[in-house]
Amino acid sequence: MSDIPVNREFWDRLIREVRVRTRGRADPEELLHAAYLRLLRYRAQHAVENVAAFLVRTAVNIGVDNYRHDRFIADVAPEDLGARENSPLQDEVLAARVRLERVREGLSRLTPRTREIFLMHRLDDMKYREIAERLGISQSAVEKHIAKAALFLTEWAEGW
Repeated sequence: MSDIPVNREFWDRLIREVRVRTRGRADPEELLHAAYLRLLRYRAQHAVENVAAFLVRTAVNIGVDNYRHDRFIADVAPEDLGARENSPLQDEVLAARVRLERVREGLSRLTPRTREIFLMHRLDDMKYREIAERLGISQSAVEKHIAKAALFLTEWAEGW
């Protein structure tokens, strides 16, 4: 690697060259960094006679590849990217339905007051203080009901 100049003037010249050739579409320093990493890998098995030319050409090629990739992604509609990839598999849907039914059954086994407080917190996204004020009980009582429900449902749904 001793034939690669390490002075700032050399790198500034390369940065200017890459900036001109990529028409300012990309960060030339990032492109040169990626090109330098490729140079290190390439030189492990090949000789490079003109390091500056290799770095500039590689940086420009990386910039072109990135530009094409970005254009492709912008042109492709999200539904073309494989909406099915994000869809759950049939067995996952079935397993989720079974778990949901198990949780519903567990909720029905809670006392009405504990269930009400738990659902106010989890479904209505109410804070403990808000629940306590609405029901006229202490915040500590709300905490105990929610802890009781969470513990019961965790044990109830375990293994499902």
